[in-house]
Amino acid sequence: MGFVYLGLLLATLGCMLLLDRRFRLFFWRDAVTATVVTLVGLAFFLVWDIAGIMGGIFFRGEAAVATGIVLAPELPIEEPVFLLFLVVCTMVVYTGAVRLLSRLRRRSSAEVRP
Repeated sequence: MGFVYLGLLLATLGCMLLLDRRFRLFFWRDAVTATVVTLVGLAFFLVWDIAGIMGGIFFRGEAAVATGIVLAPELPIEEPVFLLFLVVCTMVVYTGAVRLLSRLRRRSSAEVRP
């Protein structure tokens, strides 16, 4: 039962990467840029978490579905995986929205022209 949350995080991350691959939105569009953006975003959120932990704001808590493995005090192994999912999900949704809006804009401008 201890690996349920980590397993779900990895499964949802995999689903986001499948969407990305299908529509070539982020990693399958430009792998180098996507890797840099993902690493910078992950580092930013990890620093944010560490600052919150050091400030006494963030606590790990006990959950039956978590592994119990900690990378540092109050920093469970699931946290960086969640942050990775957060960054990838955000970028897939963002790039998908940009593509969708640009298609709608092109379609609408084509309908206006005589």
